[in-house]
Amino acid sequence: MTQPRKLQSISDFDQFASEHTAFVICKHSTTCPISAAGFSEYTKFADETSVPTAYLFVQEARTLSNHIAEHYSVRHESPQVLFIQDGKSVWTASHYDITKDALETNVQ
Repeated sequence: MTQPRKLQSISDFDQFASEHTAFVICKHSTTCPISAAGFSEYTKFADETSVPTAYLFVQEARTLSNHIAEHYSVRHESPQVLFIQDGKSVWTASHYDITKDALETNVQ
């Protein structure tokens, strides 16, 4: 499988989104233990899926994190994963709801 792509700017995100009709993005806070658990579950999923994946560190890319929340009309949370399909957020999870099983069930 392909490695998750680290996104650091809105232009990084726009480029990634233009390359894929469906993808998963993870917003991770590097200072939060709950986020660390969610990011671990996300990376387990990313290691095995054929769906393109990307992530951002909220502390490094706050503007991008806010842009994604506004662009997809979702409330900003961290940790948070979004499954984007055809330009819309079709599933999102945050905090302890981010599990490999939940990702496998909802991302297709």
